[in-house]
Amino acid sequence: MNAMQVIVDGLPTHYELGGKGKTVVFLHGWGDRAAGSAQLRAELARQYTVVAPDLPGFGGTAAPPKVWNNTDYAEFVAALLRKIGQTQVYALIGHSNGGAIAVRGLGRHILTAEKVVLVASAGIRGEYKGRTRALRYLAKTGKVLAAPLPASVKQRLRRKVYQTIGSDMLVAEQLQETFKKVVTDDVRADAARVDIPALLLYGEDDPQTPVRYGELFHEYLRDSTLEIFPAAGHFVHLDRPQEVLRAIEEFLQ
Repeated sequence: MNAMQVIVDGLPTHYELGGKGKTVVFLHGWGDRAAGSAQLRAELARQYTVVAPDLPGFGGTAAPPKVWNNTDYAEFVAALLRKIGQTQVYALIGHSNGGAIAVRGLGRHILTAEKVVLVASAGIRGEYKGRTRALRYLAKTGKVLAAPLPASVKQRLRRKVYQTIGSDMLVAEQLQETFKKVVTDDVRADAARVDIPALLLYGEDDPQTPVRYGELFHEYLRDSTLEIFPAAGHFVHLDRPQEVLRAIEEFLQ
C-alpha cells in the first residue's frame, strides 16, 4: 500500500492506496488509524483498489477545526474521494465508529456504494443507558474529588476513571467534545434508509459493540447478513483474520 498526502477542505490528510480493480474504502474506528487494518487491506488489494484514510484527528490527518459528528466525518470522506478521483465506490468497510460513519453517509446519500461491510460497528446508542449515566457520574465525581490535587495527578486520575468504565474519550484528548457528539449520535434511522446489501461481522466477546448491536442493525438494514465470530472481541478482524477475510471476499464477489 502507498502512503499518500492530500489537503481536504483545508485539512492535511494522510491516506493509503493500493491494489487494482473496483474501489473498496476502509474506515477505521475511534482512536485507530488506517494502519490498523493493514493486514486485511493487503489481502483485499489483490482483487480491489483499496483506499484507507486516517480520519481527522487520528494518525497523520489533522484534527477537525471545530466539534464534529458522524455527518461531518461522512462529508469529509466524500470530499476526500472526490479529491483523489475515487467516487465510484464498490464497497464501504467500516470498523467500529467507521461503520457508523458509513451508515450515516449512505443513509443520507452523502456517500454511495454498491455494498457495505460493518465490522463491529458502533452507532447504536441508548441501549446501555446505565453505562452512560455511570460515565457522567464518575467523571463529575472524579473532578470534585481531584480538585485540590496537582494538575498532573488530576490528569492521571481522570484517565483512570474513564479507562475503568471503558470510555474512549481520552484516546484523543483534543477531540473530547467531538467524542461526546459521536458517542451520542445514533444512526439507526439512517440504517433504515440503506438499501444496498450489507454484511455485519461481530465478535461474540466484544464488550464495546456487543452482538446486540449487530442484531439491531440486522433488523434495520433491508438486505443484511449477520455473522458472529466466537472467541473474538472488538477487533474481530485481528482476532479472526482468515475467517473475516473469507466472509468479506465471499460477500464482495
